[in-house]
Amino acid sequence: MSEEVATEELTGRKPGGLTRTEPVGDAERPAEPLMRVRDLTKHFPIKGGFPVRRTVGHVQAVDGIDLTVHEGETFGLVGESGCGKSTAGRLLTRLLEPTGGAISYRGQDITRAGRRRLAPVRPEIQMIFQDPYSSLNPRQTVGTIIRNPLDVNGIDPPGGREARVRELLEVVGLSPEHYNRFPHEFSGGQRQRIGVARALAPNPRLIVADEPVSALDVSIQAQVVNLLQKVQRDLGIAFVFIAHDLAVVRHFSQRVAVMYLGKIVEVGDRDDIYDDPRHPYTHALLSAVPEAVLDEDAAAGPGRERIRLAGDVPSPVRPPSGCRFRTRCWKARDLCAAEAPPLVPAPGDHAGHLTACHFPEDGSTTARKRDIVLDRALTALENGDDAVTDPRETGRAG
Repeated sequence: MSEEVATEELTGRKPGGLTRTEPVGDAERPAEPLMRVRDLTKHFPIKGGFPVRRTVGHVQAVDGIDLTVHEGETFGLVGESGCGKSTAGRLLTRLLEPTGGAISYRGQDITRAGRRRLAPVRPEIQMIFQDPYSSLNPRQTVGTIIRNPLDVNGIDPPGGREARVRELLEVVGLSPEHYNRFPHEFSGGQRQRIGVARALAPNPRLIVADEPVSALDVSIQAQVVNLLQKVQRDLGIAFVFIAHDLAVVRHFSQRVAVMYLGKIVEVGDRDDIYDDPRHPYTHALLSAVPEAVLDEDAAAGPGRERIRLAGDVPSPVRPPSGCRFRTRCWKARDLCAAEAPPLVPAPGDHAGHLTACHFPEDGSTTARKRDIVLDRALTALENGDDAVTDPRETGRAG
């Protein structure tokens, strides 16, 4: 089988074809998702001993997660630092080899796919990295950086590769004149735009964005989030948006999953997660986010109370038995230590809302719907004002 035939068979696209994927609504959503993950696991070995080094334990970074990503949607992945969300993102892009589980892309199992079989999938699954400073090669020009995915994958778009790069620079809000400049000549927000352009170069169907705005100032965050939304709206690309900022995730995502210590503890539509959380950990996360209080009665309600978790996050080397959140949970019982709760439909009539808790919250224990306060710049975006700028953005590489 020729490489072109294999590529078209696995991805549904011809090599070099720069087609656009139309976003679909829930009613039009195909039965087969773009990506399906089942029981995905990544354990990093810990070496010890002298003079012979041997494996003395494992860091259970990701431990049996399930998720699906559909065409044209944004799937948010949130959790505390160290919960395994970035590792999960690298597993989805196959930058890391999974320890166990299955990854299905467009109906094809790519979990153990070798280099040749994975080659046609690589252009379709791209990644935006967290640090816009270390993720760009300082010795290469912007044009070379963005062109690299085209060169590596042998993609020849209409008009040539250089024309494609210059077009992408305009798409992400930069000038084609920046083609021959180097990364150090740009601000942090502009560098992240270069990273977005690089991810868009091979015309992907899915982009994994690993905390793409966490290293940026708030006003610059708003510009980058607005750019990603525009890209999704215009090109219909699906995103896995990894972040710890709950306001940004709510602003950008249609569905959200909450991770804790390598496990997904709750997943559902954005409004279900933010307005009607069922897992105690999700409640604790949301309680730490500022709320808009319209009157004194609302301010005095239980929704204003901050849930302070006891103790620290346990070590992923020796996680607690049963439910991993039980050592910090105010609802823990003997059952929580004896049996790990499965991810099952939450009480109520919200389809697709799943929670992993033996004693989930019910509607009566949810204080009230939370109106999470966005930063000033993100609030401007909510109101349709995309002219939020930062002096440092306009003062560099002009």
